[in-house]
Amino acid sequence: MSDKEPTLTINEVYQSIQGESTWAGRWCAFVRLTFCNLRCTYCDTEYAFYEGKKRTLRSIFEEVEAMDCPLVEITGGEPLLQKNVLPLMTMFCDAGRIVLIETSGGTDISGVDPRVHRIMDLKTPSSGESESNLYTNIDHLTQKDEVKFVLGSREDYEWSRDKIREFGLIERCGAVLLSPVFGKINPRDIVAWMLEDKLDVRFQLQMHKFIWEPTKKGV
Repeated sequence: MSDKEPTLTINEVYQSIQGESTWAGRWCAFVRLTFCNLRCTYCDTEYAFYEGKKRTLRSIFEEVEAMDCPLVEITGGEPLLQKNVLPLMTMFCDAGRIVLIETSGGTDISGVDPRVHRIMDLKTPSSGESESNLYTNIDHLTQKDEVKFVLGSREDYEWSRDKIREFGLIERCGAVLLSPVFGKINPRDIVAWMLEDKLDVRFQLQMHKFIWEPTKKGV
């Protein structure tokens, strides 16, 4: 590996089905980057905080391309903490792949290639990180993008409902997603609240946690 070659610190690369978002159920290649600046109470990928190996963009790209998968997701950790993720996503777009990025609402999304579908997580109160949300990101959202709220309580739901209305998220982006913290809240409660408020958003479950053990890596 040349010192001049751009690199990223990578936690894992694998293929599975997409477990969340409007892309759920599709065959997907995943690139999980190391490092995260947040410490959400419900985090299910703490192993990506520090574990990883430095790799060149070319080696990452070639491994994923060998999978010949039409859908590629960049995730973490927080992938946008590493600036070289931006050219990697462009490489996949140029190769004709559909590219998704899963990112928190606390890191600037404006530099992401416009061909990429951004799935942005706005942190709710029970996450312990709601003060980290960067609301200027909302100005950059388009119909290609999705916003996700992970709910662990009724307070989280009401907070999310109010943010959805305050920022006109249903009209601004392609999808608004409500997702329960796995094992913490009854999904039926969230659905009941949505129906009561006539909130025209998308409810979702983390599909992969029902197919495999909830803590299993690489799926």
